[in-house]
Amino acid sequence: MALKIYNSFNSSKEEFKPITDDHVGMYVCGPTVYGDPHLGHARSSICFDIVVRYLRFIGYKVRFVRNITDVGHLENDADEGEDKILKKARIEQMEPMEVAQQYTNVYRKSMEQLNCLAPSIEPTASGHIPDQIETIQKIMQNGFAYEINGSVYFNVNAYANKYFYGQLSGRVLEELKAISREDLEGSNEKLFHADFALWKKANPQHVMQWNSPWGKGFPGWHIECTAMSSKYLSIPFDIHGGGMDLKFPHHEAEICQSLGAFNKQPVNYWMHNNMVTIDGQKMAKSKGNYITLEEMFSGNNSLLAQAFSPMVVRFFILQAHYRSTIDFSNESLIAAEIAYKKLTKVFNQINELNGGEFTTNIQLEDRIKLYCLKCSDAMNDDFNTAETIAALFELSKISNVLLINKEDQNQLSKSTIHLLQTTYQNYFEIVLGLENETDNVTKFESNDLLTIIDDIRNEAKTNRNFELADAIRIKLKNIGISLNDNKNGATTYSFEQ
Repeated sequence: MALKIYNSFNSSKEEFKPITDDHVGMYVCGPTVYGDPHLGHARSSICFDIVVRYLRFIGYKVRFVRNITDVGHLENDADEGEDKILKKARIEQMEPMEVAQQYTNVYRKSMEQLNCLAPSIEPTASGHIPDQIETIQKIMQNGFAYEINGSVYFNVNAYANKYFYGQLSGRVLEELKAISREDLEGSNEKLFHADFALWKKANPQHVMQWNSPWGKGFPGWHIECTAMSSKYLSIPFDIHGGGMDLKFPHHEAEICQSLGAFNKQPVNYWMHNNMVTIDGQKMAKSKGNYITLEEMFSGNNSLLAQAFSPMVVRFFILQAHYRSTIDFSNESLIAAEIAYKKLTKVFNQINELNGGEFTTNIQLEDRIKLYCLKCSDAMNDDFNTAETIAALFELSKISNVLLINKEDQNQLSKSTIHLLQTTYQNYFEIVLGLENETDNVTKFESNDLLTIIDDIRNEAKTNRNFELADAIRIKLKNIGISLNDNKNGATTYSFEQ
């Protein structure tokens, strides 16, 4: 089965055909770094991590570019208001680049905890100002942008005279024109309210500003992705990813800018992941209903019933197809935790299986081959991780039966057992990016080891060997286990997360 991708541009699944054989260029819109990453950020990162992983798994060399927006993202889509990073810097009394660096570091650490592969290139908007200026100049030279009072705007009407506006988002220009000029008098300096900023003039108090042919200023939000994707992947490239909330205005603007500068579509396949919701509403910082990843991992949020480990969060997200919504609930996360641990248990034991010389249970062999094939078929069907996990659960059921009964193992050839093992391990670990995660609380849940340690420590105290008793306490503390002696002489233990 050939790999098919749902192309948001055409709203249909298409067979994937890269521009260059065996090589894939992929660009994904990264975060605006002015706050802690939340569950919504995790979903986008994990979705496109899966795309990269699977493309590499089936033999492609992937150049994966994900940007960091550290300048130019204003508070609203009308190119007005305060830059989000500047606002955060003002509130926290920090340098803007200090804010950007701090939250870039937090984002990278969180993605590493979620086992997301690092991008091949991770360019920043502030590090590519000359590239953005050059791209803006090309757009102006082609007649699709204008300068007013030191700011440069994309001319949507001029663009619409040559190209179809709304190719990706379906926005109709005639509807945008319904707002009359009288309604806009004095509201801003743009010729048309749908024109968007490529470069904004900076007032003297604006901290982040650069020299340009139009005076001191800073880039608009949309231009960075056009400048950086064309620099590192050329135009067109293979895949452009991002959240569905970016289709308009951000990705629509990228198409306009690419055609305006290069007379070419930017990309062949547009991919958009759906949202994480809480009570049916999008999880977002602007709505104040988000849960940061640090809070997810620690449980330190009133919406959470408990802490959830990075792998449980990853598994929770992978249980749904990337184009469907995921609604947050503690119940669904707890269910994901139980399911993840079931698959992990089989992952840890599957190498214990041994086959016989040849297959005598043809029916069981066919079932194994069927679900092994379903793993690849599901991933080839627009990266359907939900169906892949379902196939792994079927393989885990078979494995559990085989692990219990060695006679059943002997009814299968070594090659069939090897197929089962490699398929399960490859899709669990390499494709889905799940890890064999062990948390301290679960590790010592039986208390067997702690009972032994407690007995040794109590004997040391009885023999007045307080030096040994204290040494045991210190060594346990060093590995994240705290012990407390209560007034009745009993010892209780707590574990650091």
